[in-house]
Amino acid sequence: MKLADLTYLLPELILLLTAALIFLLDLIWFKRPAVSERRTEWLPYVALAGLGGAALGLLPSLGKTASVATVLTADPYGVFFKALAIMGVALVVLLAAPYLRGRTPYRGEFYALLLIVALAICLAVGATNLVMIYLAMEFLSITSYVLTGYLRNDRKSGEAALKYFLYGATASAVMLYGMSLLYGATGTVDLAGIAAAFQGKAQGTLAWLSMPAIILLMAGFGFKASLVPFHQWAPDTYEGAPTPVTAFLSTASKATGFAILMRVLLTSLGQADIARQWISLLVAISVLTMTLGNLTALRQTHIKRLLAYSSIAQAGYILIGVAAVLAGPGRTFTGINGVLIYLLAYLFTNVGAFTVVTAVETATGKVDIRDYAGLVQRSPWLAALLLVFLLSLAGIPPTGGFIGKFFVFGAAVQNQMWVLVAIAAVNSVIAAFYYLNIVRYIFFTPAEEGADRIPVALPFRVAVGVTAAVTILLGLAPSPLIAWATQSAQALLVALR
Repeated sequence: MKLADLTYLLPELILLLTAALIFLLDLIWFKRPAVSERRTEWLPYVALAGLGGAALGLLPSLGKTASVATVLTADPYGVFFKALAIMGVALVVLLAAPYLRGRTPYRGEFYALLLIVALAICLAVGATNLVMIYLAMEFLSITSYVLTGYLRNDRKSGEAALKYFLYGATASAVMLYGMSLLYGATGTVDLAGIAAAFQGKAQGTLAWLSMPAIILLMAGFGFKASLVPFHQWAPDTYEGAPTPVTAFLSTASKATGFAILMRVLLTSLGQADIARQWISLLVAISVLTMTLGNLTALRQTHIKRLLAYSSIAQAGYILIGVAAVLAGPGRTFTGINGVLIYLLAYLFTNVGAFTVVTAVETATGKVDIRDYAGLVQRSPWLAALLLVFLLSLAGIPPTGGFIGKFFVFGAAVQNQMWVLVAIAAVNSVIAAFYYLNIVRYIFFTPAEEGADRIPVALPFRVAVGVTAAVTILLGLAPSPLIAWATQSAQALLVALR
């Protein structure tokens, strides 16, 4: 590694050092008997300061493309997802600060682990080597298992972590076997080297290996992105995990799966003759994912399970953009920029929705949809902002969710994927039904007699205010996001050509 590489690794180094600092403060200083409980409330702000420093550490990488330590790359595509991860984890820290009070005495480690998952994401989205991709994904997964089961005295939390671990271990093993197929066929684990090997022999002996390798790789990537049929862990894990962790798993963690999926497929296996073999696979997974997610969400009465199936359906919509870019790169709607726009808009929309869920759960201890009856009387601002998030999830303008769907569907329309677009449109109507059912409870169903007003802690107010503002802003003035996403997508578009 060159000394200059450290410049491009500033975000990762800052996250690592801040996590170590929080561990030390919590272990050595804040655990001392003479230190009051109130002093530990500073730990989330230390975490936020570290995330802010990591965001500033992205500045030297802006607009540049450079190889880092031979297994990583610093490019606009990676910077986009690193920024997304940092913003997502910062919002989760805000959610966790009031949520963890009274639920666990081990709060310091929680914030440190959140920084660790941000570090893992930064490594994963910049990896250009199969071994590095695998290690980064495992780093992210293992830390996520711990966070999911963090409430040691909560039986559901432990059960969720166990199911998550079992599915994750299986998916990881299958993905590793797919990587070994590619290595055995090409003699390299570097993505560019794999592309070169297939470029020279795509019509010959290596072509038949591409499909089985892709299917096996999809097990790992699909698990992280909760794509059907690798989604079974999501509903139980989302329900049992601490709600801030659920918000993380449904946004930043999911975005990581898509980031790696696109980099691997488009950089190493994006040649036209190979892409034609498996584009139908992505279309089939997209249709199954959005349809199963939406139809199952219709029957849910638990708000976290409903949002879990909603998250699965959203993954199906996002996958349309990946399939569309493979069918026809270089157009106005490139597919990749649609995926990036969708993921960023979905980050703020879904974290915002989970912020409201966390605030209600913290105040009342309830997570059933019917418990949101009369929310407009009990907390008018929470009700109004939850309406914004639900409209964005349904893809109704003027919200960020509409812009994301517009660009993803637009890429499919440009590639004349009419059947896929029609199925997605029908699914969007189905999704609107269960989103608006929540709205019915909030605004048109009276609250239970004697229901108290819902107090909202300051971190919740900051998180819900920021997410709502960005969700609306992305719908009203999306040009900066479109330009950023399009510029970030150029690295993969060049590789695809």
